[in-house]
Amino acid sequence: MKYDTAQPELPVFFFDIDNCLYSRSKRVHDMMKVLINKYFREKLDLDTADARSLHETYYKNYGLALEGLVRHHKIDPLEYNAQVDDALPLEDVLHPDPELRRLIEDIDRYKVRLWLFTNAYVTHGMRVVKLLGIEDLFDAMQEASITDPSRCYFVDDSTINCEAAIRFGWEKTVQKLEPGDPEPTIPVALHHIRSLEELRVCFPELFKEKKAGGIKGKFV
Repeated sequence: MKYDTAQPELPVFFFDIDNCLYSRSKRVHDMMKVLINKYFREKLDLDTADARSLHETYYKNYGLALEGLVRHHKIDPLEYNAQVDDALPLEDVLHPDPELRRLIEDIDRYKVRLWLFTNAYVTHGMRVVKLLGIEDLFDAMQEASITDPSRCYFVDDSTINCEAAIRFGWEKTVQKLEPGDPEPTIPVALHHIRSLEELRVCFPELFKEKKAGGIKGKFV
């Protein structure tokens, strides 16, 4: 990770990690649900049906199963993380993505900072971007120290997150849909895309200009 503290005034582009930097078809979320339900069963001594029901209730009420576990059962978040997120066999399904790397490299870092966005613990996020081969292309995962919402760009697959971002004033919000997803009946973001490559069209001003001969770079 690299963060140019000399340019804190630059806009920030927040990239959601899970089901956004990689496709939902990788089924990481499904693998995570299995481990979460197992944790509920074993830690709270529940049968399969009750574990699934409580997991869904906490997810619906708080947006995160862990939030309910911490609030109502005093669960240690790091213990949970070790047995759920960090236990995922990500190396079986996530591999270096040259096209994704090329896309991110083409973003002009003189114009925008790149930040990772996730509700998971930092170890999970770092595992994902390392497996995708892009861990060196982002500035950070912590607070971006930006107060003007008009200078925030955001891409996420979650409808709830996109709606919240728009309410927060992040008008440059993009929802990433899977190729087979239906078009939203009510748009919740400025743009809806099915591939991150479409960000080049959504925000052309953020990408490096092309020099003669097809070599991409910054005109100086």
